[in-house]
Amino acid sequence: MTSNLPVAARRAAELERPEVLAAFFQGLSDPTRVRILELLAERPRTVSELVAALGLAQGRVSSHLSCLRWCGYVEARVEGRYNRYRLIDERVREILRLGEAIVRDNAARLSSCLVLATEGAEGAVGEAIDRRAEGAASEAVDRRAEGAVGEL
Repeated sequence: MTSNLPVAARRAAELERPEVLAAFFQGLSDPTRVRILELLAERPRTVSELVAALGLAQGRVSSHLSCLRWCGYVEARVEGRYNRYRLIDERVREILRLGEAIVRDNAARLSSCLVLATEGAEGAVGEAIDRRAEGAASEAVDRRAEGAVGEL
């Protein structure tokens, strides 16, 4: 079995600054990963603690932790029989705080962004954006139909 580590290292070296930054933010693009980071911002936790807090299967939590480790958000330290995960960089807390503030200030604009909806956004956020976009389109059609009926 070969490792894809050298391929990943070569790929990272070939990426330009905007691509690297986009990859960094893609690590935050999954709601479960964001929730894991929020929990780890409170305090270091084991996989078992994260599973209990999230209500997800251990395999799913471990998969997300693997992504977060690979991307450099978290690290694991062995404590007896357990790995305890923690944020690698305290600035992640600040990114989460700033992101929440920006979303709070721009929630309506974010939820109605048709570009995000058409780029194939996945997960709960993408589904919520899709529902919002469908509702807005349906309301526009209804308003046009009402206007046409009123003109008769």
